[in-house]
Amino acid sequence: MDLDAIKTTVLEFVRANQELAPFALGLMTFAESLAFVSLLLPTMTILVAVGFVLAAADIPFWQAWAGAAAGAVMGNWLSYEIGRRYKKAAYDVWPLSRSPQIAARGEWFFQRFGPWAVFLGRFFGPIRAVIALIAGVFMMPGILFQAANFASASVWAFVILAPGAGLAHFLLW
Repeated sequence: MDLDAIKTTVLEFVRANQELAPFALGLMTFAESLAFVSLLLPTMTILVAVGFVLAAADIPFWQAWAGAAAGAVMGNWLSYEIGRRYKKAAYDVWPLSRSPQIAARGEWFFQRFGPWAVFLGRFFGPIRAVIALIAGVFMMPGILFQAANFASASVWAFVILAPGAGLAHFLLW
């Protein structure tokens, strides 16, 4: 099977299942934003490629963006709640227990930037996996956390999908 046949097969599948695209993106960004899971499933490269596929399949960008942003919000929100509930005991759960330096870097980042850490942390790989959890551990006020969570998820979803979508429009039209 050649590359063109693979591309055609993938595009046909995505077009046939367009209504599931926002949901699938939401699940991917949920996993990417959830503490613990994010360390196991680095999906950033896949998400950029997905932007290209969605544009090539003529799925409206705003629908893909909304699904990606919603999943990212929910993943961080759950991580935050885990941190509030279990405090530093959450650091003892695998895979975080195997990489204590990630939690230490996340704590340093949070202490340095305060509420901005939640917004900025979403854009930095390993920090993204733990910053919401750490915000919960440090009892960041919920309203402040959610404001940073919603704002960062909206921008982050755009940033990860737009390059692929823009490239698709440039290359295909």
